[in-house]
Amino acid sequence: QVWLAESGGGLVQPGGSMRLSCGYSGNIFVINSMAWYRQAPGKERDLVATITSDGAATYVNFVKGRFTISRDNAKKMMYLQMDSLKPEDTALYYCYAKAYTGLTSDYWGQGIQVTVSS
Repeated sequence: QVWLAESGGGLVQPGGSMRLSCGYSGNIFVINSMAWYRQAPGKERDLVATITSDGAATYVNFVKGRFTISRDNAKKMMYLQMDSLKPEDTALYYCYAKAYTGLTSDYWGQGIQVTVSS
C-alpha cells in the first residue's frame, strides 16, 4: 500500500503563486512516474504535469511556462510550483503515483483545494 498526502493549497489572488507538496509513504520498492491532476467543479479530472523517477517533466499546454513540477526522492516528496495563477486554475488538485510494491499500481492522494480569486 502507498499513501499520498497533498498540502499547501488554499486561496490566492489572480497573478499570485502557490506551491503544492505531496508526500508519499508505504512499503514501496520503486516509485515510477508521478503526476499532478486537477478537477474543477462539474468537470473531469485532467492531467496537469508529470515527472519521471529521474526528473524528466512534461506539462499540459494550459500550464506551460507557469507551473513547475519537481520531486525529491530522498525526502519522498513531489512539488508543484504554480505561478501567474488564473481563476480558471481553481480546482481540486490531486497527487498521483505509479508505484511498484510487488505489484505495479496507481495511487492517488485525497486532493487539495486551490482557489484563485480576488
